[in-house]
Amino acid sequence: MGKILTVVIPSYNVEKYLRQTLDSFLAEEVFAEVEVVVVDDGSKDRTAEIGQEYADKYPDIFKVISKPNGGHGSTINKGIEVARGKYFKVVDGDDWVNTGEFVKLVHALSDCDADYVIADYNQVDDNTQEETLITFPVLKGKNLWEFNEIADKMEIPMHALVIKTSILKENHIHIDENSFYVDVEYTLFPVPYVETVAYYPFCVYQYRVAQVAQSVSIKGFQKHMQNHIDVTLHLCEFLKEFSGAHKEEVKINHIANRVASMVGDQAGIFTSFSPFDKEIRRKFIEFDREIAKKSKKVYELSDSRSKVLHLLRKTNFRFYPALAFISRMHNRR
Repeated sequence: MGKILTVVIPSYNVEKYLRQTLDSFLAEEVFAEVEVVVVDDGSKDRTAEIGQEYADKYPDIFKVISKPNGGHGSTINKGIEVARGKYFKVVDGDDWVNTGEFVKLVHALSDCDADYVIADYNQVDDNTQEETLITFPVLKGKNLWEFNEIADKMEIPMHALVIKTSILKENHIHIDENSFYVDVEYTLFPVPYVETVAYYPFCVYQYRVAQVAQSVSIKGFQKHMQNHIDVTLHLCEFLKEFSGAHKEEVKINHIANRVASMVGDQAGIFTSFSPFDKEIRRKFIEFDREIAKKSKKVYELSDSRSKVLHLLRKTNFRFYPALAFISRMHNRR
């Protein structure tokens, strides 16, 4: 393939941030090993123009692909299609990397053959610039793990993850398009093919948080609630298909636990609305029945994780206003 790492930059109307993002990859010592693909997802601002400035100045590193708007998943799919690197990483167009730590990661990847690679990352508050380091203590015992050794010990965030490109290409990994919240698909869809995981304690990814319009803000969750429902149900179907074709209980449990977390998150989204909203209550009940139908395992795991969800199910949602109100107050603390 010629490159060690392909970095895909999903970009939609990120002219405010993109220079910071692309500047963070300007490290001459790894120019020969890295390609950075800016996938402009039908932006209406100067995103593509800014990306092209970098592609013109550093043609061996940067590339710009402009396409009609198709959502975050579509940019990842396009990145997988064109990637030439041995490894593949996604860095959103409003985030960036710590350049020095990124260089360390690229050098480490040159001697690595693991299927998944995990590195630490920072959450950076967009208002205060306060940094919160996200690390993985369970992985600190050694550099290389069998996936089954760690599968029941952790969830793998997209920001921490590097994936062997051949796994994505050869197994035709395809992320849902025109949808938010597909990062969980990106981390879970390759799991059936992952055998080894490497860990490097480099704080590479710098994840910008606390933007009001962010899809993971409460307003974002409410606005895009149907996307979250659809992705959760799709992942239940994925789990069912994988469980039927394989007997790898550790991987099945890893996927099921992550999807159960999404069910709990969805319960929180429902209860963030007014407790007296009858339409939300109806959708909540309908969603819960779909989960029970699609995956008994996910249903049971989510029940054990959420007291409110457990009580709602136990009372057949009869006390929904009161329980939803309690949950809403608890989440505001």
